[in-house]
Amino acid sequence: MNVVSSARVRPEIQQELLDDYPNVHFHFFERMEIVGSALEEADVLITYGEDVTEEHLQAAKKLKWIMVISAGVEQLPFQAIKEKGIIVTNAKGIHAIPMAEYTLSMMLQVARNAKRLISLEQEQTWDRRVPMIELNGQTVGVLGAGAIGQEIARLAKAFRMKTIGMNSTGRTVSSFDQIVPPASVDTLLKNSDFVVSVLPFTKKTEGFMTYERFQLMKPSAVFINIGRGKTVKQTELLKALEEKAISHAVLDVFEEEPLEENHPFWTMDSVTVTPHLSGISRQYQPRAFAIFRENFDSFLAGNPPLINRINLDEGY
Repeated sequence: MNVVSSARVRPEIQQELLDDYPNVHFHFFERMEIVGSALEEADVLITYGEDVTEEHLQAAKKLKWIMVISAGVEQLPFQAIKEKGIIVTNAKGIHAIPMAEYTLSMMLQVARNAKRLISLEQEQTWDRRVPMIELNGQTVGVLGAGAIGQEIARLAKAFRMKTIGMNSTGRTVSSFDQIVPPASVDTLLKNSDFVVSVLPFTKKTEGFMTYERFQLMKPSAVFINIGRGKTVKQTELLKALEEKAISHAVLDVFEEEPLEENHPFWTMDSVTVTPHLSGISRQYQPRAFAIFRENFDSFLAGNPPLINRINLDEGY
């Protein structure tokens, strides 16, 4: 059994795998470009999902399973994977805690006008006329009521917020007062003080947030995107902000990354930009490899890995 990793795996996790699976040949690399001939013998490939091409799949003649130690899989060559009958799983769910904490921290920063407070401090200006609001009693709408969305809603409940979520079916999930399907997203947008997008990038979600949908939001509303940049039409968000259709946007992801140097978002008072780090945590790899281990034990026993198995037709 040969397992190849093109992801940079922490040394202590490498050693734990070597110790716990002595009959498995692990080959650890820091990037796909240096994997070389090891790919030809790989039964399992561990990757972040951004470095796998059709050419790699052609070389990996024995490959049966790709483990993506991230949630995003949109850059994988799905058609080639389907043709070769390869199973794909991901690490969905490991980002729930850090991304929910990021979201609540940004909601608090906007509500308590942190950008203005920091500016006043740097100017050495004592000004107590800074407008602030409470989260208490506000409504947060979450586009994507999966693991991350549910953790956001759970934390929001601690601030006595109302919670509305959207998922693909409209089925009830924990921590949400109300769930709507995509066809009823207008209800969520019109009634939320904060709208948080955790949407994955698929054919159905590409450009989901349009100018028309931003116009449905309250003029005082805040939009937060921690999902995928291409689920938002960026030029239309810019237009909505310039016209004050919404009051603020917190953006951790963008259509093209990194965000270009002279983009208006960098200097707008109504925008907070962060460099795609809402999911960063010291616990990232331990959580991802806990999922890998459970699936790997099943795989070694002759069963398919089932946790977080990707639907290759849907792309998530």
